[in-house]
Amino acid sequence: MELISIIVPCYNEQETLEDYYREISIIRGQLLQMECGLEVLFVDDGSKDQTLKQMKKLAEENPWIKYLSFTRNFGKEAAIYAGLTHACGDWVGLMDVDLQDPPALIPQMLATLREKEYDCVATRRVDRKGEPVIRSFFARAFYKIMRHISDVEIVDGARDFRLMSRQYVDSLLKLKEYNRFSKGLFGWVGYKTKWLEYENIERTKGETKWSFFKLLMYSIDGIVAFSTVPVRFAAWIGLMFCLLAFVFILVIIGRTLAFGDPVAGWPSLVCIILLLSGIQLFCLGLLGEYLSKTYLEVKKRPIYLCRETNLEGASDGKQG
Repeated sequence: MELISIIVPCYNEQETLEDYYREISIIRGQLLQMECGLEVLFVDDGSKDQTLKQMKKLAEENPWIKYLSFTRNFGKEAAIYAGLTHACGDWVGLMDVDLQDPPALIPQMLATLREKEYDCVATRRVDRKGEPVIRSFFARAFYKIMRHISDVEIVDGARDFRLMSRQYVDSLLKLKEYNRFSKGLFGWVGYKTKWLEYENIERTKGETKWSFFKLLMYSIDGIVAFSTVPVRFAAWIGLMFCLLAFVFILVIIGRTLAFGDPVAGWPSLVCIILLLSGIQLFCLGLLGEYLSKTYLEVKKRPIYLCRETNLEGASDGKQG
């Protein structure tokens, strides 16, 4: 019998775990009728509430539920990598625990993959109903920017919710960088992906752990990880201002020879100095962002540290 491993990253999700368990149990029954087993791997990302306690209780009552708990909060990307590392199913799924990713789509995903035409079935939201207007605006802007500056396809509205073949997952596991941006990695490995669209579903319990600032930092990680255009942009800005300065020098020389050298223009001079200083600091910041990512990579620190688990042979997330 085939087996699906579903990876579920969790951080302070004690309010939603029971609801998710009830929903996924129904789906497990449907999958068994399709002659496919199901295991759920909860990854506790250093939760500070009773999330881990509930995971352990569910695992004691259900042999098909596994859990892995980090020593601290390493972030969702580390949780995704840990789940991919320890998932042993023929098919591997990834979804959130808050039920914004509808479990009812899993049988349809499996049926599509069984046809062997696609290696991955992923989901995307066709709207952002219920989201703050500002967050929606910047999210759409991010996807537009990425389409223009990156060679990797990142679909607008794409969710982490997906079901992948074993070959697809094995390819993902070859990418062991410390600074991970899964939406980009999913596209970088290639393969054929079928997209399922659905309307946005709001959380019924709990609150999102993604603040606007965290999403902004995450988007910067994605840009830095999958495009060098910002650095090239900084170089072009520098070249443009060098040419502009040369033109100004010629203008000043011509003006001085023709009309003398009156002392004027101090306000405009100050503005120009502030503008150029700001541009220089901005470009240095861009270079610093790339350099900082390189610094974190070369230290080869583990992507995560495991505190406790019911998985056999579980280990820490070492970089290659």
